[in-house]
Amino acid sequence: MRTNLKTQNPPKRKKSIVREYVESFAVALILALIIKCSVVEAYKIPSGSMEDTLLIGDFLLANKFIYGSKVPLLPIRLPALREPKPGDIVIFKYPRDPKVNYIKRCVAVEGQTVEIRNKVLYVDGKKIPDPPSGKHTDSFIRPNVRDPRDNFGPYKVPQGYLFMMGDNRDNSADSRYWGPLPRELVVGKAMIIHWSWDSDPNAPVVTREDLLSIPKNVFYNIIHFPKRVRWNRIGDIIR
Repeated sequence: MRTNLKTQNPPKRKKSIVREYVESFAVALILALIIKCSVVEAYKIPSGSMEDTLLIGDFLLANKFIYGSKVPLLPIRLPALREPKPGDIVIFKYPRDPKVNYIKRCVAVEGQTVEIRNKVLYVDGKKIPDPPSGKHTDSFIRPNVRDPRDNFGPYKVPQGYLFMMGDNRDNSADSRYWGPLPRELVVGKAMIIHWSWDSDPNAPVVTREDLLSIPKNVFYNIIHFPKRVRWNRIGDIIR
């Protein structure tokens, strides 16, 4: 008499809760890195070169996909939806130190001729008005032709390059000083201000020497939180 053999597969072992959490966290982390590297990334404005369009303490989101974002861990870029154009506010790697991010306004692209005459910008011979929130802080026009702040060019932007300028025209280290921007150093287009934090010279400074400086700073900022936040700038579209 033959005995029938059991062919039922043994029950699968359920994943432990810890393993499920680890796997979920790993997937979330990978997706976050992909989004950060390829789609949207947050930046903080550290200087006044783009005043009053962008202020020190503004936190913004940049669209990295529109200009063709870099693929993480690979030396290739995705296809761009469009190229940077005059008027775009662009985040890019500083040509003299690619580890540093800069933000300026593109005023001219390859093949266009840039000239500044007595603080007035001309592109291909056409006068370009200052940005709506741009400014000049010094009415004096420097006569020294070696100083490109107030008089520059004419200069034709080479192929594969962009010409960048800060909206705070008298206080911006830009293409007038360090030359045109290579297209491959473009990171993304500024989109929106998601947070804005005003500076306060009275806020306690955090130092290594004073162990209580951190709680002092945190407590001070909590107390002065409503006054330090620039509520009217949160959600502003960057133009």
